Amino acid sequence: MKTVIFACVHNAGRSQMAAAFFNQLADPARARAISAGTQPGPRVHPEVLEVMREVDLDLAAAQPQLLTAELAMGATLLITMGCGDACPVVPGLRRDDWPLQDPKGQAPAVVRTIRDDIAARVRDLVAREGWAR
Repeated sequence: MKTVIFACVHNAGRSQMAAAFFNQLADPARARAISAGTQPGPRVHPEVLEVMREVDLDLAAAQPQLLTAELAMGATLLITMGCGDACPVVPGLRRDDWPLQDPKGQAPAVVRTIRDDIAARVRDLVAREGWAR
């Protein structure tokens, strides 16, 4: 079982969307995703909840959590999304960065564009690594 961590600053938007798409697309016997943030917010952004419902993914129960070294232990891949220098370096952990705009406070059309970009990147990752259902 491989674990992918999607990380952004507040764990209230980009990383939550990425983990939800990943867990929908990946074979749960092969890989799973978790999301975390360097400064977790109190809840997932309302505009993110709204656009994810449009694609039948409900993040209402998702809770932002802190990205810690303990959480990263045992993971296969860390994908960062805009946390820059605040994202930890975990020795031995493969890392990639997806420079994505923060959806917080953005108009629904902008958040949809971010969502669709994340979905395409996740689909590519799952296919490339051989983790598809």
